[in-house]
Amino acid sequence: MAMRRILMTSLLLAGWSATAEAAPLQDALLPASVIFATSTGYWEDDGNAPDVERAPTGAESVANPEEEGTQRHGYYKLFAVRQPDRTSKVYLQQIAQTETGPAIASTIELQEFSDLKPYVTDIRPENSNGIIKQPGLFATVYLKTDPAAEPDGWTVLIDEFGDITVEKATN
Repeated sequence: MAMRRILMTSLLLAGWSATAEAAPLQDALLPASVIFATSTGYWEDDGNAPDVERAPTGAESVANPEEEGTQRHGYYKLFAVRQPDRTSKVYLQQIAQTETGPAIASTIELQEFSDLKPYVTDIRPENSNGIIKQPGLFATVYLKTDPAAEPDGWTVLIDEFGDITVEKATN
């Protein structure tokens, strides 16, 4: 009886450990190259306004074209993606709130950051109270242009008209 119990326990534990090792490798929700992200701000339109764009070749729209002409609203997501040379690119997304959940309305690369070839050290929203109800966005991207230097803060501002400004923060 004791031998049978030991055998059953061994088989059971061997099965659990094999399953536990295989599952996490396949369930990655976010690529390892995304190093910082924040969701903040608020936007809304009547469905006829263009998605956030800065250059015709820099925008990737993935919103559902069938929804044009209907009231849309959502929030912004700002995130940094690490490149093979250890520098980062910073992207801005418009996330639409839909009946089935959040959906990406547009994605653009913020070229001001790419031109600097920065080492991004943090991204922070204006506050941590969640999505605000006034249109716009204010966030700070902390970066270094030299890996040995101290990080500088850069602000990303979207006003109520959807105009994007990226500039070095002034204190």
